[in-house]
Amino acid sequence: MTEPGNVPDIPGQPPPESDRTVIVNVARASANPSSAATAAAGGHNTLPPGTRLGEFEIVGLIGEGGFGIVYLAYDTSLGRHVALKEYMPSALASRVSATEVQVKSERHEGTFRAGLKSFINEARILAQFDHHSLVKVYRFWEANGTAYMVMPYYKGATLKEALKAIGKPPDERWLATLLAPLLDALTVLHTSNCYHRDIAPDNIILLEDSGRPVLLDFGAARRVIGDMTQALTVILKPGYAPIEQYAEVPSLKQGAWSDQYALAAVVYFAIVGRTPPPAVGRMVSDNYQPLEKLAAGRYSGRFLRAVDHALAVMPADRPQTARQFADELGITPEGSPPHTGRRPEQTGMSSRSGDDLRPASSSRRVVWFGVAAVMLAAAGVGTWLLYERAPNPARGPAQSAVAPGASKAAPLAMPEAASATRVEPPVASGAAENPSTSSNASPQSAPLPSLPPFTAPAELVRLAGLADPAIQVKVDLPVPRAVVNRDKLRFSLTSSHAGYVYVFVVDPADQYLQLFPNELDRDNRIAAGKRLVLPRPTWPMLAGEPLGENHFVAIVSLAPRDFSELGLTHESVFASLPRSAQQAAAAKRTPTSSPFAGTAQCSEANSPCPQQYGAATFKIDVVKSSK
Repeated sequence: MTEPGNVPDIPGQPPPESDRTVIVNVARASANPSSAATAAAGGHNTLPPGTRLGEFEIVGLIGEGGFGIVYLAYDTSLGRHVALKEYMPSALASRVSATEVQVKSERHEGTFRAGLKSFINEARILAQFDHHSLVKVYRFWEANGTAYMVMPYYKGATLKEALKAIGKPPDERWLATLLAPLLDALTVLHTSNCYHRDIAPDNIILLEDSGRPVLLDFGAARRVIGDMTQALTVILKPGYAPIEQYAEVPSLKQGAWSDQYALAAVVYFAIVGRTPPPAVGRMVSDNYQPLEKLAAGRYSGRFLRAVDHALAVMPADRPQTARQFADELGITPEGSPPHTGRRPEQTGMSSRSGDDLRPASSSRRVVWFGVAAVMLAAAGVGTWLLYERAPNPARGPAQSAVAPGASKAAPLAMPEAASATRVEPPVASGAAENPSTSSNASPQSAPLPSLPPFTAPAELVRLAGLADPAIQVKVDLPVPRAVVNRDKLRFSLTSSHAGYVYVFVVDPADQYLQLFPNELDRDNRIAAGKRLVLPRPTWPMLAGEPLGENHFVAIVSLAPRDFSELGLTHESVFASLPRSAQQAAAAKRTPTSSPFAGTAQCSEANSPCPQQYGAATFKIDVVKSSK
């Protein structure tokens, strides 16, 4: 165990303070860097300002994720502000004294130690590189039962925030300016057989002063912990993760082409405003829409074809090096600064031998049947996990080192067996309960029913209440309870009318998700009187945490329905509705309608379009054991 004061600095001159690392909200930052961090409220595991770790003094909190905490700190030896990252997987360990970290349970010890080793290895590897678009590590050490790394303190905004601030797709020149240093940085990494494996818009910062992009957060500890607990939903970013990251299969090796896919997905997101379809869904039915068609006329054909090429599902079908990708894009990467070129040790950051650098060519059908079970395990719907997998004691939110609330874009040149209960429609407030009772009030004076306070589970019940009672929907459950890691989700439904089925679920954590149809199963038609059993065999689902009641609504609509105005995000097999979008939709409710029901969509030949739907709600209680 080494104390900070006894660790020599990394050889070579450290970057000047203008080269600062990790993200601070530009809108909050001021002449005094501490003001940017102290505003962030930390959890019970965060170190308070004033805490000393060797020569570093904690000034405030920059960001807190499920696997680490990033602080603004002051280097009292060199007289500069730095970013200090502490290994803290909150699902496995907690703070037991002022600075000491302790594993919560013996059964988590091995996982915690593996993550700790990976954290240190990542710091050691990053310290070898000195590229202006790669995050730099000054120092790292173990102490207090955990580990720390010290990085420059960057001020800027993420690419995701910058794109939001632009408000429209950037032009090709802007994207080329962004990509040139990133492709050069990837060339430096890949030359040493290191791969980022977590490229996404929220892992790229644009520096405030220059707009230069920097790749952040390799997340090695997060991946190792996720691998050991099979919590692939923690490891991957659907839409950005290539198919080979869903499973360790000999025919689907990871390599430079994996980072090319993710970077191309970033470009796709910048141009289209959404991610490409998740790779796991594309293995079943590839509904990818080529940029060469979607953005024709706005960008050169060469540029769009290059992005489409890098987004090929199979590794062997993509550009094999960052240089090749740059050539296809028509971009000349910047010259690479000197680096050690040392071959790093194997680590969760992904360091592989030269034998691994050639992906095997294989037909999609053969690969799919070989890895289907593992790939399906990678997608989850709240409490329900696709396919069976081992118990997952370390589930937690994905790490983010971004300062909460960051919004201002960096200054790149911005271009212009139980049955479900059917709920009857509510009786309007003020209506006569006894039809024989007269009233002097005119019908126009009867007040409309008031809207109840919004909660997602209650809105599902209200959806059923607003349904057409003539369309009778019945749901049958084998059992109303499910045991974690043992019981699979299963229910069946029938309808008095033919139509289209939509199933939504709200889990105990208030995640609002569209269970059906989904990326793996789009055939949502149902015949009158025929039983539909869900989930279908192609996407079995196993009960998982969090524990508690899961609220479902099954809708049968006479016409296909469109839910796009809700603001559903399609970053996984199952579409989800963020809480901000839930609140926005709730504000549009009326006593007689709900935007959560979507709108019927018909072709001109089917006019007028029937708006009616039937619905039924049901609940499944997820428990730890059947006792």
